[in-house]
Amino acid sequence: MKKRIGVIGVTGFVGRYLAAALAGRGDEVVGFSRSGAGEVPGVLEWRRSGDWDLSGLDGIINLAGERVDQRWTASNRKKFEQSRVGVAGDIVAALGAMDFPARPKVWVNASAVGFYGDRGDEVLDEGSPRGEGYLAQLCVDWEAATSGVAALGVRCVMVRIGMVLGRGGMAWDRLRMVFKLGAGARLGSGKQWMPWIHVEDLVAGILFSLDNQTILGPVNGVSPAPETNRDFTKKLALALRRPAPWVAPAFVLRAIFGEFGDFLLGGQRVMPRVWQEAGFVFRYPTLEQALEELCRK
Repeated sequence: MKKRIGVIGVTGFVGRYLAAALAGRGDEVVGFSRSGAGEVPGVLEWRRSGDWDLSGLDGIINLAGERVDQRWTASNRKKFEQSRVGVAGDIVAALGAMDFPARPKVWVNASAVGFYGDRGDEVLDEGSPRGEGYLAQLCVDWEAATSGVAALGVRCVMVRIGMVLGRGGMAWDRLRMVFKLGAGARLGSGKQWMPWIHVEDLVAGILFSLDNQTILGPVNGVSPAPETNRDFTKKLALALRRPAPWVAPAFVLRAIFGEFGDFLLGGQRVMPRVWQEAGFVFRYPTLEQALEELCRK
């Protein structure tokens, strides 16, 4: 059955893939942007972010969030928080102002694996407790901002996303460029776990969560085969046929990135238990399969 889905953050990397996938299966896509317009194939109608006109929508997908891969200054922290916690709160307020029959019935909201903090080799699923640190607290506040929508008759799913690999995405494009130049390096000891996911699997998982009435609350948007940074580096170098003998020392990462450098040196061994138990099938469950697709000309 055709649905009308609002996508907040539709002009971003994942948003563009998502709009195409929704349109490809016959849904109507309403894109939200700060300018009220954009150039994203598959978007049928544009609305301005901030006005939060959610009328006529069957569901909402919110991908908004300022990039955290930069120094965590006081001004940047305000941007991180407003673009996540603030936007989620605005959506809740907009839903509460609507009459029940007119409300979207489902809301898929982005979150991040940073929720778990640095957890060493501990295997983590959606039932694992929160971690420590600024990013963990940011994710806790982000998810908490969605509370109350169940009482409004809206099913809310929070997708804790890991590193997303896909053409046009900052993670993959940067990694590919660095390794192609022969400057690939493991980060610190390389023992930290890296939860990752191919963008096609993330989009498919978001749509799966949108459609599956049994999925509620947090889900881990990661592949079922996380890699340590050391192994990730080796496999990427092999796929790109480039050496990666270097090591980026911890003190250098901290000097360049500040607190974000500490995040890069930490890790989370996260598993997508909810998706797997609900029957979701990954197209690229292993890093080798994802890299084979990404490196294909």
